[in-house]
Amino acid sequence: MKTEVKIAEEISDGLSKENRTGVIESLISVLSDQHVLYMKLRNFHWNLKGPRFHSLHEFFEQQYKTLEGAIDETAERIRMLGGVSPGSMSEFLAATSLKEAAGEIISGEDAISALVTDHETVIRSLREVAETVEEKYEDQATADFLVELLQQHTQDAWMLRSFASS
Repeated sequence: MKTEVKIAEEISDGLSKENRTGVIESLISVLSDQHVLYMKLRNFHWNLKGPRFHSLHEFFEQQYKTLEGAIDETAERIRMLGGVSPGSMSEFLAATSLKEAAGEIISGEDAISALVTDHETVIRSLREVAETVEEKYEDQATADFLVELLQQHTQDAWMLRSFASS
């Protein structure tokens, strides 16, 4: 999804302005997916109901706290590249590939299913973005950063699938 890239400062570190802008745009998409997934985890943490409430409630909290750190690192990566990190939900919603979930009571199985789907969407996106950032935009450092995020989402999806009852 196309998003407005705001540049706060010009940097001379070997990336062209065009490549830097492409990397920042890619990171804004990643940051937006992270925020929507974070809010979904919080929502499900708050509104969960069912026989495995306690274990899933704690697990969702662990996941959103981990994701909170990744959100901060992604926003800071945008700033390191001279960009301006988006800061409003409307900006995140305009650039995400995920769908929000309304605040409603949710069963553990439905929450797990929705979160696995979102993590797998993010994993596919991160694979593509990491490759683009390295090959098209020639930014190996950001590509490495994205691969670390990919590894965390892969682990999170696996753990969620392990919680599923079927």
